[in-house]
Formats: sequence, structure tokens, C-alpha cells
Amino acid sequence: MKDNVNLKVDWCSYDAAKYACKNWHYSKCLPAGKIVKIGAWENGKFIGVVLFSRGATANIGKPYSLGQNEVCELTRVALTNHVSFVSQIMKLAIFLLKKKNPGLKLIVSYADSGQDHTGAIYQATNWIYEGSFGGEVYLEINGKVMHRRSVFSLYGTSSIEKIPNAKKILASAKHKYLMPLNKKMRKKIIKLSKPYPKKAELLSE
Repeated sequence: MKDNVNLKVDWCSYDAAKYACKNWHYSKCLPAGKIVKIGAWENGKFIGVVLFSRGATANIGKPYSLGQNEVCELTRVALTNHVSFVSQIMKLAIFLLKKKNPGLKLIVSYADSGQDHTGAIYQATNWIYEGSFGGEVYLEINGKVMHRRSVFSLYGTSSIEKIPNAKKILASAKHKYLMPLNKKMRKKIIKLSKPYPKKAELLSE
């Protein structure tokens, strides 16, 4: 953390999280479903959020033999201009998450190649890189691209035939990163580790 900056990381409201995502994240929206909302403040000024959720799939833990209560996804880091290191903000957010959920063993996150993201912050904080995976099929409704889970929560269906002005969009590939929360979990998944993308390929995130 930089000098002369009082960084506070703590639980925040739904409205604060929504504001941060709408104004400071490329998606312009909150993830669907139940969200763990952790905010960040510098010298008393709100600078954004780190959000965790169940993720876009109910089987997020299946590849690692984990149950739904043992794994989550880091789904948003939405920050405005700030002085503190993102790595420090994430570290404190994960500490709060683990304290409230002692049974949690793994965090999964993705860097969207379509946004020129390769996961520089995950590399800087020693996440395990599992590789690049093909893009999912999203829906575009009235010009807004949404995950099928988000579409279902709004419309009660994700069927393109039942939603006016909807069309399918193939999302870009995503880089998948894993953060084990204990030594046993790290030992279990370290075999999945692949080399990080070369620094020369990294773009500003």
C-alpha cells in the first residue's frame, strides 16, 4: 500500500456494488445470483468493489472434486482511480471471505481475452494458471450482451425463441486462474498449472 493512504476493505451494500460495476467495470452490470460484496475505501472515499459469487455454472467445483460450499468465483474487480495496489485490495477481500466462510477451499476467476485481459493481477498474486478455454454462448438483447444465467434471472427463460430481439453471441476465450485457500488444496491442483502468458503479451488491465 502506498504512503499516506488509509485503505479500508470491508463489507458493502448492494447499491454500492451496483454503482461500482455500472460505472467502473466493462460489463456495466452485477453478476447474477447471490453475491458476496466487499468494498474498498481510500481515506474514507469509496473506490470500488471485489465481488465473489457461485459463478456461472452449478458445476464450478466438479473438476476439483469440491462441493458448492467449498468453491466460489471471483466475478468482479470494479475500481475507480486509486492509489493502493490492486493486489493488496484483493488480498484483504479474500481474507474477509475466508474468515466468513472457513469451509471455502478454492477461488476460480477468469480473464477475458476479448477485453485484452490476460490475468496480470492473478499472475502478480501467484494464482495457478489452468489455461485458456473456449468462449461460451451468450445472448445479446437490445444491444446488451448477457450470460444465459443473467438472462434467465431477468426473463424466466434463456430460450432465444422466447425473448424478443435476442440473438446468440459467441464470447471470446477466457484465461482461467485458480487460488487454493490452503496447502492441501494447492498440492491437489498444482498439477493443473500451466506457464503464465509471456510478459510481452500482457496488456494493461
